[in-house]
Amino acid sequence: MRAEQLTVELRARSPWEAVELGTALVRRHARAVWLPWLWLAVPVFVLVNAGAWALSMPLASCLVLWWIKPVFDRIPLFVISRGVFGEAPTVRQTLAAQLRWGWRPMLGYLTWRRFSMARSLFLPIELLEGDTGARLRARRKVLGSTIYGNAAMLSLVCLGFQLALTLAGIALVFMFIPIDYLPEAARAGLAMISMPPLWAQLGFNAFFWLGVGLIEPFFVGAGFGLYLNRRTQIEAWDVEIAFRRLRQRLLDAATPLLLVCVLLGAGLSPARAQDAGTDTEDTPKPPGVEQVFGDERADDRGFRKAVQQAYRDPLFDRHRIDRHWQRKPQAPAPETKPPDLSWLRGLQGVLAFIGEWGLWMLLALVVIFIVASARHWWPWMRGVRTPRPVLAEATVTAMALPERLPDDIATSARQLWARGEHRHALALLYRASVEAMAQRAGVVLPPGATESECLRFSRRQPEDADRGLFARMVRTWQYAAYAQRLPDDAEFDRLLGDLQARYRWGA
Repeated sequence: MRAEQLTVELRARSPWEAVELGTALVRRHARAVWLPWLWLAVPVFVLVNAGAWALSMPLASCLVLWWIKPVFDRIPLFVISRGVFGEAPTVRQTLAAQLRWGWRPMLGYLTWRRFSMARSLFLPIELLEGDTGARLRARRKVLGSTIYGNAAMLSLVCLGFQLALTLAGIALVFMFIPIDYLPEAARAGLAMISMPPLWAQLGFNAFFWLGVGLIEPFFVGAGFGLYLNRRTQIEAWDVEIAFRRLRQRLLDAATPLLLVCVLLGAGLSPARAQDAGTDTEDTPKPPGVEQVFGDERADDRGFRKAVQQAYRDPLFDRHRIDRHWQRKPQAPAPETKPPDLSWLRGLQGVLAFIGEWGLWMLLALVVIFIVASARHWWPWMRGVRTPRPVLAEATVTAMALPERLPDDIATSARQLWARGEHRHALALLYRASVEAMAQRAGVVLPPGATESECLRFSRRQPEDADRGLFARMVRTWQYAAYAQRLPDDAEFDRLLGDLQARYRWGA
């Protein structure tokens, strides 16, 4: 661990701050992460889908792609684990490392550990530290004891983002469908769920793999941030870095002082040699500092300046100011005469009565209401209620249409409209337009064809004016039949005139 080469500020962070740190590392090295990811992800996607297509199981390729995600997690982890020390690898180096780096733990992550909720946290332990056996289990327990819940929540959030991106890609397809064809397209899409065609299955797999490619590097980076923060808390990397920086500053400041000491020692060496040649009996003990230097002392201002500068270093100064709220002692309130609350006794008795008998009173009211309204719901419960006469007349009248169209369709429709039979007039125009459309499109309509089916058949008409006029007639009829919105007289005359001129309904 080369802590002095780290390019991030190490400090004790909360778990979610550590997650943000990991995602920031992914964003910083985005090019180095996603280029090798694309180089490997695109060929794997093509091969897996081709194999599933050969086996006639295209949807199985989606499960295979989801299962092998831990293999691709090695790419962003390799990049950010080197980039955090200022050694971001190139695309070629990352691709070359995938051939030999990090394959031993993949056996577990592709089998019994595939459903681990803390894969993003434990993967750096196995790939970067290389421990095995009991030591690996101890490391996993120590590092994941307090942040396992955060890692599990991170897995769920990233899985939700991948699913959201997949559904967003599918919804993007429907945004390019015209609004008139959207209900029909929605019904066709729901019908394809049971037996989807090949192109739909490949499209779903492509959207799913695209969502994985966008979210999975952030998932790995966030787990690496949790791992880095946990090791900082346990091994005190921030304190170690602070002491190393302090030592370097002290060495830089003490170099001139050491040079002065060496020069002084070199200048005093002849004097010491001369003293050594004299008789030692006259000097019972070696000279002290006072005898050598006298009253003068070595100048230690440089050393003091270095010490003061070290104390001013914010990394060395670990003082902290804590502020918290504390309730101020309140002066005792003056004694006051308690108010007269005798009137509450009566209210207490009323509330007690309601609490004791209120449910029974409510039950009695419900029973009275049920008995009073029995004449409305009892026949319906027994299934003997007959429809109202008004509804029966409306039903019979709506179905009373001639089996054969009249010779003069325009005149008959105007007569029905003038007599106030607006729905009959529109029904006659709709039926005549359907027959005219079928003749011009050269189709045979099935019995009981719906408006949507008629619109779909009308696209076979050779002229755009015919298709637009028929769609206008169908829309007018649907507003009248289902929404009770009838056109006014002027709009009805314009519609009838256009139909008569286009379909050549003669008088």
